[in-house]
Amino acid sequence: MSTTRTVEAISQLRCISCGATCISAAPDFRCTTCGDLLEFNFIKWPDDPPALKRLWNQRKTLLKPLDQSGVWLYRELLPHIPEEHVITLREGNTPLYELPRCAQIARVDNLQAKHQGMNPTASFKDTGMTVAASSAHERGFRWVACASTGNTSASMAAYAARANMHSLVLIPEGKISWGKLSQSLDYGALTCQLRTDFDGCVRILNELVRQKPVYLLNSVNPSRIEGQKTAAIELMEQLEWEPPDHIIVPGGNLGNSSAIGKALLEMRDLKLIERLPKLSIIQAQGANPFYRSVKKFAGKKLEPMTADTQATAIQIGNPASWKKALRVLDATGGEVEEVSEVEIAAAKAEIGADGIGCEPASAVTLAGLKKLRNSGFVKKNETVVLILTGHLLKDPDFTIRFHRGDLFAGTPDEKQAAQTAHLQRAPVVLDANLAAVIATLEAAERKP
Repeated sequence: MSTTRTVEAISQLRCISCGATCISAAPDFRCTTCGDLLEFNFIKWPDDPPALKRLWNQRKTLLKPLDQSGVWLYRELLPHIPEEHVITLREGNTPLYELPRCAQIARVDNLQAKHQGMNPTASFKDTGMTVAASSAHERGFRWVACASTGNTSASMAAYAARANMHSLVLIPEGKISWGKLSQSLDYGALTCQLRTDFDGCVRILNELVRQKPVYLLNSVNPSRIEGQKTAAIELMEQLEWEPPDHIIVPGGNLGNSSAIGKALLEMRDLKLIERLPKLSIIQAQGANPFYRSVKKFAGKKLEPMTADTQATAIQIGNPASWKKALRVLDATGGEVEEVSEVEIAAAKAEIGADGIGCEPASAVTLAGLKKLRNSGFVKKNETVVLILTGHLLKDPDFTIRFHRGDLFAGTPDEKQAAQTAHLQRAPVVLDANLAAVIATLEAAERKP
């Protein structure tokens, strides 16, 4: 298998519930038979795993934009899009970090983090957006749109700008990090703040795409899931195709956990990996409809809720991809857990102390790992990979307020938050003289 000749996979869109197939999707990417979500089902694959691995490795030495992308590098496992329509910002190629301090805190021997916040717009959304935006470009759309809590809008706006398409962002008023919103504005998006929550924005968007020639780029778009699954392929390659025992993912709209799980199952079926890691999903207590679905109803139904968490990237009360997430949770033998606001803040500071850093939503993974370790689900000698979904600078206000000690001031969590004081590193205000600095340095030296 040469680097220039590829084996093109053949795929079709299929409903996740009734199994109906279709050639093209409705504007809202819902099954016209039963109304559930669609996904790509591959009916023909490359049949030589060792050759495929060699091909991907060889491409990394080439300079073509598709080969420099950590998504399109694996294009044999993606729906086909002609090269002239591919929109790429060299997404993917994200690092896998050791977390020695966090490993000690969580009481595991081997802990790593796949940092998807190191993508071009600083979140995992780019890996899915390159495929979905390319699909919009191939179909000739002038407008693309999304509902967003921040990261999706930033990613969509960037890829639309690169493709010379227009982008429309619907965000919930007052419930988004300004760091994320600033990206959308800079990339030229038409941004509408609606007086509702994220789920209300989704409802308006679904009505819009049914009436106007606007291409929907939320994670219900199955092309998004296909792009996002490449993070798992890249992770396995980084681990020399030896899966960890556990992969732990934040749970918001549940597209990312669905995508990673889909990739794991496909890689096993293709014999790229020999076994499945357990995929576990962690939600914030204030935005935990999937956790409650599994624990209360055994996954048979999901009750929407009004989400409330400072981890705004996962502040979603009615996750679209919950059935997909349930399927991969069951298939891999994973677990679902919830964590408190204080547990999220503490875990975020602990990840930062390992020199990595992440946005609040990413930190639910470490907070959840601690609980899974305490319950015995994760063993001390097992290997664990956390998926960090967003960069530290996505929500700098959260970080600053935590280290100043006022993140939970005046909230019901204020008393519990006192236990995180040892993790806080507020700036020290001093007179401008050497003696003051030396005294402060010496005081810091005496601390354990």
